[in-house]
Amino acid sequence: MIFITAKFRVKPEHAENWPEISRAFTEATRAEPGCLWYDWSRSLDDPNEYVLVEAFRDGDAGAAHVGSDHFKTAQAELPPYLVETPRIVSTAVDQQDWSELGELAVKE
Repeated sequence: MIFITAKFRVKPEHAENWPEISRAFTEATRAEPGCLWYDWSRSLDDPNEYVLVEAFRDGDAGAAHVGSDHFKTAQAELPPYLVETPRIVSTAVDQQDWSELGELAVKE
């Protein structure tokens, strides 16, 4: 799978509304057949920073995402709400889902 984590620094006046601002893009991406997950979180250290954790089945699914109409729309619509270009880590991982964090296993 292609595993991506990106950090978005949102302008302070738009930080509270970022989930709604990015909603159409988020929903369209989650509906892509090759999308495994696409999850937003808000930083505990910086209330203006959102962290995106996303995964796609393979490189073809990632390419379909970047080539989609909703991606092109997001490229035009989202940057005005940001302080800077998002930072990203993207890598191929030899798995298709989350693994358990055994070191913190929950005993039943």
